[in-house]
Amino acid sequence: MKSVMRTIRTALIQSRVGTNRTENLENASKLISQAKNSGAKLISLPECFNSPYGTKFFNEYAESIPNGPTSEMLSKAARENQVYLVGGTFPEIENEKFYNTCTVWNPEGKLVAKYRKMHLFDIDIPGGITFKESDVLFAGNELAIFDVEGVKVGLGICYDLRFEELAKLYRLKGVEILIYPAAFNTTTGPMHFELLQRSRAVDNQVFVFAISPARGDQGYIAWGHSQITSPWAKVIAQAKEGEEIIYGDIDLSECDKVRQQIPIFHQRRNDIYNTVEIGAFSSK
Repeated sequence: MKSVMRTIRTALIQSRVGTNRTENLENASKLISQAKNSGAKLISLPECFNSPYGTKFFNEYAESIPNGPTSEMLSKAARENQVYLVGGTFPEIENEKFYNTCTVWNPEGKLVAKYRKMHLFDIDIPGGITFKESDVLFAGNELAIFDVEGVKVGLGICYDLRFEELAKLYRLKGVEILIYPAAFNTTTGPMHFELLQRSRAVDNQVFVFAISPARGDQGYIAWGHSQITSPWAKVIAQAKEGEEIIYGDIDLSECDKVRQQIPIFHQRRNDIYNTVEIGAFSSK
């Protein structure tokens, strides 16, 4: 079925992040307005855009949703700029549990989606990086889909990008854009960040957005290189390392074309395999 709207200008904001939450929020707000002034209708911020990334910071910077200062800024920015705003991620607290959470706000400033990171980043790479989010965070258990004037958009966060099953569930639910705020590091970033985005895009015939913080010089070092990828696995736009906004004029008819020309979802052999069940998760 054709969506009502088939073209949209999007912006991914690769913002600098420091230890001062107020300064991070003010900077993000300024960049949102800049993206709006360049014509963007759908704007996305990076993972942990309001605080440093790290297990020692999650408790200190955690907020309730939608009542904390970060939610208030996002709601106001979406309303004043009349945009759909994917609020990157920030640490959320609810019932004394911490989550890495992405919120989405519509042009009226209303919260229309909330996604909690489903796959926690627990890794140990010899000579590289050791990190365990589960020391502090709890995992989410629900998909999150929101509508941008007829276009279904699904959410994941960083490490979720590595899990094809999650992306497949979104595709089966009719999603055409997958958005991943993602702070890949300088070990895995150069090896896998672009590769994984192109893989999720071509496997599921969707647009994929991944939004990193700008690269800093202390603490957890993000790779940067935010990216927009087409359903043909073509890189439409890619940032460098520093603070930057990248834009993409998205034509959703590309999803229609690739799905018609390479009809893999009609050709799946579910009589032999069925890797995901569409009813396995709820969506909000």
